[in-house]
Amino acid sequence: MKQFLLIAFCATSMAAISSAQVEAAQIKRACLASDRSAATRDRCTCIQRVANQALTRSDQKTVAKWFTDPHQAQELKMSKTERDDALWDRYQNFGQMAQAICS
Repeated sequence: MKQFLLIAFCATSMAAISSAQVEAAQIKRACLASDRSAATRDRCTCIQRVANQALTRSDQKTVAKWFTDPHQAQELKMSKTERDDALWDRYQNFGQMAQAICS
């Protein structure tokens, strides 16, 4: 019985990890789907690793949308709310880090 519970716990944990990893790769998927010639698998993977360090999961979800609609980024940049300003600051930091590490 203990062995069964241990196996069930491990299987559940692995499923949760896999789901989190798939969800967390939003920047990488958006990068790969973009029409930029520099969007190689290695570079997009690197950018995702930087995003994991510099941006929250919620930030990543927002920023991933900017790959297909850059105007959303401009709207956020022009916003006057503290929340949007904070996200813009985190995004700029992320961009600088990604450029330095992934170029």
